[in-house]
Amino acid sequence: MVEKVPMLAEGYEKLTADLKVLRAERPKIVDAIEEARAHGDLSENAEYHAAKERQGHVEAQIGELEDQISRAQIIDPTTLSGDKIVFGATVTLLDDEDKPVKYQIVGPAEADAKQGRITYSSPLGRALIGKSLGEEVEVTVPSGDKFYLVDKIAFV
Repeated sequence: MVEKVPMLAEGYEKLTADLKVLRAERPKIVDAIEEARAHGDLSENAEYHAAKERQGHVEAQIGELEDQISRAQIIDPTTLSGDKIVFGATVTLLDDEDKPVKYQIVGPAEADAKQGRITYSSPLGRALIGKSLGEEVEVTVPSGDKFYLVDKIAFV
């Protein structure tokens, strides 16, 4: 059973763009290896070893991206509704000082805490999934326990 990876369309586009860049780098790496090989003795050839290492790194990244793309389940939050927090929802929470904080639940490819986008597998993301309006959420973070009240759930 292949596990699907939920993501927004923009996360999928980012993965495919990253993959395109890496695939374009392949021939350049092969050229660098050929050029370094022409310098003779490979045992003490730093350029050759660096190029081979980069090749291994790029191939591993390509494999990982191809895997994520093949398992992608693109979710459009605007097609969702309901009163429970699910992937793609934008949630407004009130902290213990009644200060509102806003997060969107996204996939690992598009998570960006500074933009208020948290992955569903983060401690807060896991705590929020399945919660309803008016429910309290307790999250244990490095700085201690935090309490939130679910104030608003939007699908935008």
